Amino acid sequence: MTSTLAQFITNAISQVTGAGPVVLHEPRFAGNEWAYLKECLDSTFVSSVGKFVDRFENDLAAYTGAKHAVAVVNGTAALHAAFQLAGVRPGDEVLMPALTFVATTNAVAYGGATPHFVDCEERTLGVDPRALREYLRQISEICNGQCVNRSTGRVIRVLVPMHTFGHPADIDALLAVATDFHLTLVEDAAESLGSTVGGRHTGTFGLMGTLSFNGNKTITTGGGGAILTNDSSLARHAKHITTTAKVPHRWEYTHDEVGFNYRMPNLNAALGCAQLEQLSGMLSAKRNLFLKYQAAFADLKSVRLVAEPIGCHSNYWLQAILLDESAASQRDAVLAATNDAGLMTRPAWTLMHKLAPFSNCPAMELPVAESIERRLVNIPSSAVLGMESRA
Repeated sequence: MTSTLAQFITNAISQVTGAGPVVLHEPRFAGNEWAYLKECLDSTFVSSVGKFVDRFENDLAAYTGAKHAVAVVNGTAALHAAFQLAGVRPGDEVLMPALTFVATTNAVAYGGATPHFVDCEERTLGVDPRALREYLRQISEICNGQCVNRSTGRVIRVLVPMHTFGHPADIDALLAVATDFHLTLVEDAAESLGSTVGGRHTGTFGLMGTLSFNGNKTITTGGGGAILTNDSSLARHAKHITTTAKVPHRWEYTHDEVGFNYRMPNLNAALGCAQLEQLSGMLSAKRNLFLKYQAAFADLKSVRLVAEPIGCHSNYWLQAILLDESAASQRDAVLAATNDAGLMTRPAWTLMHKLAPFSNCPAMELPVAESIERRLVNIPSSAVLGMESRA
């Protein structure tokens, strides 16, 4: 039987989206996609060599304010390469939120390092810098300029904030923690293209940031990702190792280190160039969608629509609601009722420490992440839903 709360939430969503079926998030192709793809096909440069790859990188750098952008095949590849470039080696530990998509964790494991899970804060859905600072004071010590986990004896090398659903984490406070504990900061900005903190784009605060352009992201290249950095030497190295570490030569194939076949194909980049041209309109539509949901949910007690943190500008990639703790037991009823009505919703990801491959990894107490996991529901978020001219 559908609970009253579940029906109220279903009605509130349908007020904004109309009747189902409505998917959670779909791409929109309304610009130069066909023209650029045809140009790419006509040129025959469809793989990792072609003008659209360079253009996409330049356009990304200009948009985000990063000095350099290196385009790769997906966001996971971007993270994997970034961790290697940040000096993560087998046996190291990498601090990351338990509330994240599994790609963040997988990319650490690829290099033989160990994920170390930390709690988040409800205000941002990202890593809680105050709780993390206190935790590191208790479990770590600085030895020879490195942060060492006293229990495991392993070096804690990197801190990875993730900007959850496009909402910026408390990045300034997290940078301060990273500095004080001799950690390198690498941002997982996969979900936050278009999000800023004090006017500065996410992914540009740490040594590197990574983006994703999967089919469900704000803009898509089909499959794709990028590494952002302000370090020119690091950018050159990133491009080198993601292009099989091939030494430039007109005909010889010499590779001077272990590299990865991660370079973004020209076809994908062509799609990305067209999508990036439309980004500002998509962001406006997503913000308008948030305002529509805000009005629809205004009178619903025990439900809160997740909003951008103060001082930040979110891209509102995925809209989300949080049930009060007293209503957490109704989450599955909400998911069932909305999906039964053709309105696609989903819960937060299963927390990383609960997944079998990572169940033995170190973790701090995670009360906030566990509470959010029980209470969060993502609701339909496609940009077209926020467009005034939508039929």
